Amino acid sequence: MNTISSNYEWLSNVGALPKTIQQGLRLLGVAEVVGKGSNRTIIGWRDELNAAGVKIAGFSDDDIPWCGLFAAIVAHRAGKNVVAEPLWARNWERWGVATEAAGLGDCLVFVRNGGGHVGWYVAEDATAYHVLGGNQANRVSIARIAKERCIAVRRPVYITQPGNVRAYVVRATGGLSKVES
Repeated sequence: MNTISSNYEWLSNVGALPKTIQQGLRLLGVAEVVGKGSNRTIIGWRDELNAAGVKIAGFSDDDIPWCGLFAAIVAHRAGKNVVAEPLWARNWERWGVATEAAGLGDCLVFVRNGGGHVGWYVAEDATAYHVLGGNQANRVSIARIAKERCIAVRRPVYITQPGNVRAYVVRATGGLSKVES
């Protein structure tokens, strides 16, 4: 696991993490290249998914919104299906199974100006979900996103659901994310 903020060190004490969180945390800190050029790791996700039969069309540069690409590589590496056209964040509204209350490892879909955003539930506070996602301030990070923006909570299909797939309430620390892709 890459360096995780002290706010989320408790994750190491909840037992075996859902695979979506395990895989996502391994990528924590991966950042796009600002300006000319692209992070080869992010471009490599596209190539890995295409090689696995998940069609990623139209992604040639990490300046293109890549939250859906991050969600796809996490789902794929966790052994889960990936939605068709995963670059479109709103397509993740059809992934897994719908659930009312978010829990650790669930997929959250949000609205934003110009489109949507997708990421993985880590925790929540009174007004925000704490989301492990890609292209949050141009990197893989855990960001607070207003609950009112959430339009879908989707749970991975489990043979046996891990016992720690439940809500985790934490302190509200840091500002709310306003710009992600």
